[in-house]
Amino acid sequence: MANLMQRSLPLASTRSPVLQFLRFRGKINIQRPKEPHYERARVIAVTQPKYPELPKARSCFKTRAERTQEQLVNPYNEIIAREVRNWLNHSQLVAIFHMNSISSEEVFRVRVQLHKQNLHLKSYGRKIISQAVTGTQYEAIMPLFHSNHCIVFSPNQQQIGQLLKITRRVPQMVLLGGIVEQTLLSRNELVAYAQMPGLQGAQAQLVQTLNLAAGQLVQHLQAHQGNLVQVLDVHAKGTSNGNSTETTDES
Repeated sequence: MANLMQRSLPLASTRSPVLQFLRFRGKINIQRPKEPHYERARVIAVTQPKYPELPKARSCFKTRAERTQEQLVNPYNEIIAREVRNWLNHSQLVAIFHMNSISSEEVFRVRVQLHKQNLHLKSYGRKIISQAVTGTQYEAIMPLFHSNHCIVFSPNQQQIGQLLKITRRVPQMVLLGGIVEQTLLSRNELVAYAQMPGLQGAQAQLVQTLNLAAGQLVQHLQAHQGNLVQVLDVHAKGTSNGNSTETTDES
């Protein structure tokens, strides 16, 4: 019965295909494709489209100085530059740091620690700094802003010790210099200034020095009189001892 059904229904039987497609070619190299046939290369070269050349911009033939002069002045940069100038004029302490690779979380942590000590961490672009200090007494600090940087402002110059103490824990912040009471100081001078005593301590040392000089002056003026009195006293004691000896011998 099964053979009869297979003869009547040949499609119901499973047979292996007569043709098998095999691919003997290796992988296609997309980066370095094989050169096409000569005839095909000719067709590709003939049918390659040609686009009209775009007109060159006139700015390409101008120097960098001319292109810089034509840049529009951004009013927002003027506002930020005035802010920087205001910070410089009203801050008794300005410290400039070079910033190495540091995460934003660490910067925020340092900013909070400095703010607790009345120290304000700011960061501006070189163009804004140049616009703020050009033509002012702070123009000498421009060489310190060639790379990534930050600035710390404080209305109290006595906070230099706290500033160095906080930034010492952050090796990514490298002190370059600063301004203390309108005077530009280097890194070593800032460290030396931080080790100096406060105003009251300096006044006490000055008073002690003046009192010491006055005491030495009085001592020098009275030295001759004191020596004379001492010599006369010794002479008087020697005379009295001689008289007492003669009296004893006579008796």
